[in-house]
Amino acid sequence: MSTYILETKNLTKEFRGFVAVDNVNLQVSRGDIHALIGPNGAGKTTCFNLLTKFLTPTSGKIFFSGQEITHAKPSDIARRGIIRSFQISAVFPQLSVLENVRIGLQRATGKSYQFWRSDRSLNDLNDRAHDLLNQVDLDGFADELTVNLPYGRKRALEIATTLAMEPELMLLDEPTQGMGHEDVSRVTQLIKKVSEGRTILMVEHNMNVISQIADKITVLARGSVLAEGSYQEVSRNPDVMEAYMGTTSGELEGAH
Repeated sequence: MSTYILETKNLTKEFRGFVAVDNVNLQVSRGDIHALIGPNGAGKTTCFNLLTKFLTPTSGKIFFSGQEITHAKPSDIARRGIIRSFQISAVFPQLSVLENVRIGLQRATGKSYQFWRSDRSLNDLNDRAHDLLNQVDLDGFADELTVNLPYGRKRALEIATTLAMEPELMLLDEPTQGMGHEDVSRVTQLIKKVSEGRTILMVEHNMNVISQIADKITVLARGSVLAEGSYQEVSRNPDVMEAYMGTTSGELEGAH
């Protein structure tokens, strides 16, 4: 089995002559929390879209667990165990918190395609759904309509529905975006908690979050890899500080 759960080789994406992702060689180790960071326009979201097949690379290759997936379909990627969350919370607001998690669990049962069935047929998924809600500290909200949840709790619910699909690799796209300090702290600890036994690749702007939980950091700038390493290594890298703040002195500490 490959040491790297996800690997890209010379991954490139051009849009009418503009190179958004430029020969990116990414190596995500199994079991790590790996952060993808960079200034606005660095190519982070485009890179995520390439990895989850929402975009097709102009050139280069993508490997998952040692097998090439460059031309696989998004549905094939999900079946292999690569599950992505998005910047905007993607939950069903008019369903209960429990019902949202059950929808994620239906993927493994085939019941997701049988919309004519009574929802009582899904009651056998309740125990597993409650277990997942416990993992993200939401079991007390199980019967609450999702629309009534605070924003940070909605992001926690999204992580629960992602876990319901039994990912080998979770791709989290700015999981703390738009949150207040208390929610950021809660979700940061939640990501650390659910990372046990799985791999996480995350795009995140909040450097305080990155410093607390990332095992490895890849810094993108203008579509290319600028630096890579631990938080201590990249935060002191003069090229990284220049890209983020236009300075080569000090540290990256606390930059968003």
